[in-house]
Amino acid sequence: MIETVILAHLKTALDTDNVFMEVPRDNLPAQFVVVEKTGGDRLNHISTSTFAVQSYGESLYDAAALNELTKAAMDSLIEETEVSKSAYQTDYNFTDTETKRYRYQAVYDITHYE
Repeated sequence: MIETVILAHLKTALDTDNVFMEVPRDNLPAQFVVVEKTGGDRLNHISTSTFAVQSYGESLYDAAALNELTKAAMDSLIEETEVSKSAYQTDYNFTDTETKRYRYQAVYDITHYE
């Protein structure tokens, strides 16, 4: 499952355990990353998945800085044997207006093997 590959890679590349598949309910860290698969396709046993990677911080600057580190980690995803391409699409301020938490979101297309 490509989600677990990306999760493990980000934990190693960012040198933190604060990388999750969903926003933690309890003991919310000051900074953390959430990985979410938003779509995908498969042709000839090669899959392409779109991921939104959200970087949360205590300030807008903290979220933006973590976003830059996260993008560098996503760019290095190509080092994983299951991944043949990590293509950056865009990133932007995506502050959560409901919870008032600062976050940035980077969107990537990942080509990978099943």
